[in-house]
Amino acid sequence: MDTSNLKKVDIIFSKVDNPLQILDKALQKSPDDIINEIIDSGLKGRGGAGFPTGLKWKFTKNEDSDVKYVICNADEGEPGTFKDRQIIEEVPEKIFIGMALAAYCIGAKEAYIYLRGEYNFLKKDLLSKMEKFNNELKNRGLDITLYLRSGSGAYICGEESALFESMEGKRGEPRNKPPYPTKVGYNNQPTSINNVETLVFVTMIQHLGVEEFKKLGTKDSRGSKVFSISGDTPIPGIYELELGMKVSDFVREFGDGDTKAVQIGGASGFCVPRKNFENTIIGFEGIPTGGSVMLFNSSRSMYNILHNYLDFFVEESCAQCTPCRAGLQQLLKGIEAIKRREKPASYLNELIKLSQTMKMSSKCGLGQSIANPFVSIVENFKEEIIF
Repeated sequence: MDTSNLKKVDIIFSKVDNPLQILDKALQKSPDDIINEIIDSGLKGRGGAGFPTGLKWKFTKNEDSDVKYVICNADEGEPGTFKDRQIIEEVPEKIFIGMALAAYCIGAKEAYIYLRGEYNFLKKDLLSKMEKFNNELKNRGLDITLYLRSGSGAYICGEESALFESMEGKRGEPRNKPPYPTKVGYNNQPTSINNVETLVFVTMIQHLGVEEFKKLGTKDSRGSKVFSISGDTPIPGIYELELGMKVSDFVREFGDGDTKAVQIGGASGFCVPRKNFENTIIGFEGIPTGGSVMLFNSSRSMYNILHNYLDFFVEESCAQCTPCRAGLQQLLKGIEAIKRREKPASYLNELIKLSQTMKMSSKCGLGQSIANPFVSIVENFKEEIIF
C-alpha cells in the first residue's frame, strides 16, 4: 500500500445477493482448510487487540473438550465507537455466517451474540433474522444454534472474561489470565470470542478469496477497517478505510483545517499531536484501534478532554483491583489539584509514573490502557494541563 494516500473501501457493507451461498461454498471445505485460509489472510481481531483470528480458532479447535463455544462480542462501549451498531443493523447475516463458520471450524454447537445493553432496541429484529438463519443451519444438517444475550450497559463487560462472567449470571469482573479463553472461557469451556467486524471479515474472505483480501493494507495490517469518525470534522460518520494510512493523510481527508490532535482508539487509545501526524501509522505496526477516531481542533481544551476520559474510567472501573480503582481516582484528583495550583507542575511526573504502574499491575485492559491517553496527552499538551 502507498501510505501517502488514503483509500476508501467497501467490503463490510457491500451488497451480497445471496449471503447463504458464501456459507454453502465454505462448508465444502474442511475446518482445517478454512482455519488455514484465515491464518494465511493475516486477519487480526478488529476489536483493537489484534490477535490473529485464525490462530485463535486453531487453538480452540485443538482443545480436547466435548463442549466448546463461539461468542460474538457486540458490547460496543468504547467512547467514540459506533460502527458495530450499523454493521448489526445493515448486514447481520454476514455476522451470523462468520459465527457459524467459527462454530463449524472449532467444533462448537452453540454460538452467542453478546449485545450491548444500550443496543437492546435492535433485539427484536435481530432475533427474528437469527431464527430464520438457525432454520437455514438445520436445513443444511448443521448442529449449530445461534443465541442472543444482552448486557446491562457495563463498559467492563467488553473485556472478554468479564463478558463471560456476565453471561454466566455473575457480576461482570475480569478473570485472571492465563488460562486464556481458548482453553477456559464461557462456562469454563474452550471459547472463541471475536469482535463483530472480525466475524464479518471472515465471511467476506470466504466470499472474495484470501488473495483479494491480502491486496489491501500492509504486511503487518492486512485488509481494511471500519472507523467511527467524530469530533471536529465536517464529515463525521462511519467509513471503511485501508489499514496502514498515515495520520496526516487521515487528517487531510477528515480534518477541518485546524486539527491539533487525533485520539486513536477511543478513550483508552493514544492521542497523536499535530507534530507526529506525518510519522504515525494507523495500523498494527503503528497505533491499532477498535475503530474510534476523534479529531480535536484548537478550540478544544486537552485538559477537559483528559478530565472527561478519567471521569469515564473512574465510573466504569469494576473496582476489583486496587491499581485501577485507586489509581484512577488519584489521577483525576491529581490533575484537578494541579489545575487549582494546589500541586506544582512537577507533580505531573508522579502521575505519569502512577499511570505506568497501573499499566503493569492492573488486572485487565481498563486499568492497563489508561496510561495510553494520560501519558500521550500530558506529554504533548502539558501547557494545557498546567495553565
